[in-house]
Amino acid sequence: MAAGSTDHLMQRLLDFAVNFAISSIRILLIIAVAYFAAKLLRMALNRLESLLVRAAEAAEKEPGAAGKRITTLMSVLWTITVGLVWFIAALVSLGQIGVDLGPILAGAGIVGLAVGFGAQHLVRDLVSGFFLILENQIRVGDGAIINGTGGTVEAITFRTVVLRDQSGAVHVFPNGTITTLSNMSKDWSAYVIDVPVAYREDTDKVTEIMREVAEAMRAEPKYGAVMLEPIEIFGVDAFTDSAVAIKARFKTRPQQQHLVGREFRRRLKKAFDAAAIEMPALPRRNVERS
Repeated sequence: MAAGSTDHLMQRLLDFAVNFAISSIRILLIIAVAYFAAKLLRMALNRLESLLVRAAEAAEKEPGAAGKRITTLMSVLWTITVGLVWFIAALVSLGQIGVDLGPILAGAGIVGLAVGFGAQHLVRDLVSGFFLILENQIRVGDGAIINGTGGTVEAITFRTVVLRDQSGAVHVFPNGTITTLSNMSKDWSAYVIDVPVAYREDTDKVTEIMREVAEAMRAEPKYGAVMLEPIEIFGVDAFTDSAVAIKARFKTRPQQQHLVGREFRRRLKKAFDAAAIEMPALPRRNVERS
């Protein structure tokens, strides 16, 4: 009886050792396959990144901007992909040592469903942020109007956009809630001005003075460096009760339109005074005090 028990125990130990060795070899093979799969995915993503950077830089005016944006997106995609590869490898390895994967997958499905319901707004924000960065809709430093609020973009993440308005207030917009977005400094900015003059003034003379003032500014390094084109004078744009409005526009480098526009207004006022061009005063408003 003792010899039979010992033989049976030895056989069980031998079977366990064989099964353990086989399972270990299979797990090592699974790890090796996952490792080489991750390497191949890394090479494929690097190749895709190079192709996307070359394609984007052909249309980009700011050197390196496309590369930084695409590198950020590829790093996120790599993290998700490699995590999925190793998660599958871990599940298959657990199956090799006899772990029942059914309850694990069922539990993961339930947890994933619960998290999905609880984090649906977060997922929406992340997906919206991914495409916001991918499509280069706005960048840090751009002037933008988001959901009717204007300001300068201070930060962009996959979840939020941070905007600071002229009063210094900081507005944080979850990406999934952005319904309207206007980029005011994409590639170039514009300053549109309406110049009111009295009806008795010669509009041709007025436009000539406007051109002279604009050209004098372009001749100066400070303003010429940011003014992309000569002033565009569209002509007489409106008739009001007391004035004729002449519309014009400056094209400038991004975020430089106010620098040019304000200086132009200052110099134009002096030029009109020197030429005796009348600019009608704004109508006064009488406020009754009780």
